[in-house]
Amino acid sequence: MATAIPDPYADLVERMAAVDSDLRAALRAHGLAWEEYPDLTDAAREGGAAAALAYPMQGVLKYHGLSDWEYRIAFLPSVSLCNDAGHTLTLVEFDPDLSADCATINGQPARGRELERVRQSLDTIRAASGTTVCARVTSRNVTRGTRMGKGLGSSAAASAALALAAIAALYGAAAAANRRLVSCMARLLAGSGCRSAAGGCSIWLSHPGISHEESFAVRLDDAGQLDDVRLITVPIDSRIGLKTEQAHRDAPESALFRCWMLSRRDEALACIAAARAGDWRTLGQWAELDSMRLHGVTMSGSLENKLIGWEPENIALFRMCNDLRSSGVPVYCSTDTGPTAVFITHRDYEDAVVAAIERLGLDLETIRGRIAGPARLVDVAWARGELGVEG
Repeated sequence: MATAIPDPYADLVERMAAVDSDLRAALRAHGLAWEEYPDLTDAAREGGAAAALAYPMQGVLKYHGLSDWEYRIAFLPSVSLCNDAGHTLTLVEFDPDLSADCATINGQPARGRELERVRQSLDTIRAASGTTVCARVTSRNVTRGTRMGKGLGSSAAASAALALAAIAALYGAAAAANRRLVSCMARLLAGSGCRSAAGGCSIWLSHPGISHEESFAVRLDDAGQLDDVRLITVPIDSRIGLKTEQAHRDAPESALFRCWMLSRRDEALACIAAARAGDWRTLGQWAELDSMRLHGVTMSGSLENKLIGWEPENIALFRMCNDLRSSGVPVYCSTDTGPTAVFITHRDYEDAVVAAIERLGLDLETIRGRIAGPARLVDVAWARGELGVEG
């Protein structure tokens, strides 16, 4: 089933579909493949529980804007790196005695839009088999620092963990092992969740009008090509209370948005080749450049109220990267929706980058990390203990 096509971008559908075809051909040429989307008709179990853990992601080629809000379809393909600076742990329990879905997130009952988005994800997962059994969801975002900051990508991790746990609880281990299914369902809470589900460096295939089953992520570094990469995360809070949903609404209104879409084919092909070859510098270069373009697109989406997602610290951090590269230290600064910064470098330069951040005197926290793997199932009893849920 095709997804929505916004009228202002209807003329680009064929071109973006052609981009999608080129990217899939390139992935196959690099030896990458993906499963068939499974038929889950009548496959649901009456009750079941499963727990999953997933990592946030940091964009390389970014995205803002949704061509279909129900299915969380992006206007353009995107590439990201999973980041082990944090994770989300989620327990899903389907219970025939429940009269409605309920969720507890970070120790607080979910309500309003937050609960609605969880239910929408569960509805699509249930609809695959026609079941109506309700679920109890318990989830917690964890960081290895003292705070999450804004723009770490925790919503992507939450979406991937929810999807994997729900699929495993409702349909069993075989369905949960289908990476394409999990990636598609992980897209429904937060679009980037499809890449958190895939793990590592992955590409999300998306364009206006694409079907739900065809919009998923594929991991590119499947042979340890990026094991020497280090990610240094600097959590920074948004002083304006930035909301990702508003950024998605503003971006397509920018006059820069169409150019951003149309430049994506060659950039995505370059990132596929770079990831396959272990060329982390090319990935870092695009991550830094597209950070600036992402915020330029978002900031130019409204004549009256500019959505300025960076904080003053970001200017100092970007300038620091230029200075370090001039002195022979290869490092690239990346930001997504918000001011939290992630520095992409090689393990040989990790100490130098951390020292440079500290020399700025901005009292910024640094979290040293690596590229993380895909969402994975974890022991339910262990998850209950971690989440404080009674068995």
